[in-house]
Amino acid sequence: MKKIVIYTDGGSRGNPGPSAIGVVFCNEKGSCFKKYSEYLGDKLTNNEAEYQAVIFALQKFRALFGKKLAKSSEVEIKSDSELMVKQLKGEYKVLEPNIQGLFIKVWNLRIDFKKLKFTLIPREKNKEADFLANEALDQEQSKKPLF
Repeated sequence: MKKIVIYTDGGSRGNPGPSAIGVVFCNEKGSCFKKYSEYLGDKLTNNEAEYQAVIFALQKFRALFGKKLAKSSEVEIKSDSELMVKQLKGEYKVLEPNIQGLFIKVWNLRIDFKKLKFTLIPREKNKEADFLANEALDQEQSKKPLF
């Protein structure tokens, strides 16, 4: 395994509000082989959910492939969150206290990877991860009574 591309998306309805993530693992040829979605809770912002998606993706990579493979693979995280990608690339400052803690978690996870790259992509190129995050939100909302 030479390169893994991971598409991530986090979403919040209400901002803050109910939030979820979607994560899609693909190989260097673009073939996707693992998909995840998870409901996060009721009081996160969209930006917090975006960071949580990256944290989930990096932790899941280690759990699936181990630290040894992480140290020998190139991993590219693709996201449509301009704020998060530019913060993780050092182009924007991290001013929000809630985001600072999440930024540090991602920064600490980076240590386990040979090469970790963050790429900003248009929303149209992140449809699968977006779909998964929305699906998790829809499933959670369908569990709640109407009255």
